[in-house]
Amino acid sequence: MSSPIRLPVIEQGTPDGVPVVLIHGLGDSARSFEPILDRLPASVRALAVTLRGHGDAPRPRGGYDLRRMAADVRAAMEECGIASAVVAGHSMGAVVATRLALDAPERVAGLVLAGGRGTWRGSVLEEELFPGMLAMTDPVDPAWVRAFRESTCAGAVPAAFLDMVVSESLELPARVWRALVAAMREDHRAELPRIAAPALLVRGGADGLATAADQDELARLLPGARRATYEGAGHAVHWEQPARFAFDLAAFAAQCARSRQAVLV
Repeated sequence: MSSPIRLPVIEQGTPDGVPVVLIHGLGDSARSFEPILDRLPASVRALAVTLRGHGDAPRPRGGYDLRRMAADVRAAMEECGIASAVVAGHSMGAVVATRLALDAPERVAGLVLAGGRGTWRGSVLEEELFPGMLAMTDPVDPAWVRAFRESTCAGAVPAAFLDMVVSESLELPARVWRALVAAMREDHRAELPRIAAPALLVRGGADGLATAADQDELARLLPGARRATYEGAGHAVHWEQPARFAFDLAAFAAQCARSRQAVLV
């Protein structure tokens, strides 16, 4: 496997705060967590990363598999001096987060999986989105990107924020969209029971992409995982209900930190 690449990061909070790493979904960037970052307490040291190929991150010609993306996140944590963190991922980012927990369990003190699935193989995304991604050519169609972004929301999202998200998605060249299909089809569900870190599974009650059945499967594969359903929210649950998501994330991170400290003592 090639060496990790250097990811752009948005960092905030006190240096000695509880470390939380945020991993965005398909086509997004670290900026997709701005509504969350604005609401997190200073006691959380948040690190939002932009994955390879996205936003202003490097765009290598190949290497968009889950292991490489997880290794990039691990390298970003090391560069920032974070030995272990609660890792929160949305959608594709949730699968990257579980891959990181499998490949480097010592780095993951807890998992928050929002709009997550064990794999995106066999999903509505595979049926309805992947064909369009595989057929993409440059320049990427702005109307397609906006329709995709809007389809992930069941409730209202500020227009200016949605415009920014669309603009960030248009930074991805067609070859990156195409390459990410293979990553989204990877399936490491058989490995998930090895994850010992505590987990919080967050889902929008109106999410048609990561369904209640998908959440049930994740809960079976991650024994002891807690669940939270945000009624009225869609797949982009953290955009639609950012205050609740930030509160739940901070509370879960604090609980993980207390549990970890108790073990050390």
